[in-house]
Amino acid sequence: MSAAPLPEHVAKFRTEYRRTESGRYYIGWAHFAFTSLGSLSVIGLALSQLSGVRPWEWLMVPASFLLANVAEYFGHRGPMHHRTKGLGLVYRRHTQQHHHFFTDEAMAYESSHDFRMVLFPPVLLLFFLGGIATPIGALFFALGSPNIGWLFVATAMGYFLTYEWLHFCYHLPAEHLLARLPLVARLRSHHQVHHDLRRMGRFNFNITFPICDRLLGTVWKQK
Repeated sequence: MSAAPLPEHVAKFRTEYRRTESGRYYIGWAHFAFTSLGSLSVIGLALSQLSGVRPWEWLMVPASFLLANVAEYFGHRGPMHHRTKGLGLVYRRHTQQHHHFFTDEAMAYESSHDFRMVLFPPVLLLFFLGGIATPIGALFFALGSPNIGWLFVATAMGYFLTYEWLHFCYHLPAEHLLARLPLVARLRSHHQVHHDLRRMGRFNFNITFPICDRLLGTVWKQK
């Protein structure tokens, strides 16, 4: 079954983006591999450092997960959708590019070259690891225990990878096996609402699991 034709404004935007922004030497699957293998390597290293974890130390895992969900929500609702001094590139890439490359009527990428508009730039993996996970993990390491520090790093990087993999699945062709998995399909539907240009600034800001969306009342409900 052939895919439905793209809306004219989406097709026009994609053509122009590919002409002016998409790197000539970009390889989508290499980008995906770098994000996945880089994150998994850090997670594996962090877990390998654990020793005799006490029951209370395991609490760092759900605590870090919830902290990451909050950060995802407010980062998305904030600078990704509102111009913020010093973060204009984030707004441009997300609101002005990602949301016009993919709309609620055209969620799927067309080739691996489009992964550039789905995944975070590779440099953000290095920034997230070096600028966020490592210093915060080091703080927990020093003030709490080594296990707490390593568990934070493993969970934070695991959340980052979950974000990337789930977001990737949302932009797969609708008939793809992964896109049809019940949990992925439900989360994809949640994200698809956010790609409606009329609702993107008000609803469904969680990309992974809509915990904060539900707590803060920003889940879109059809009337």
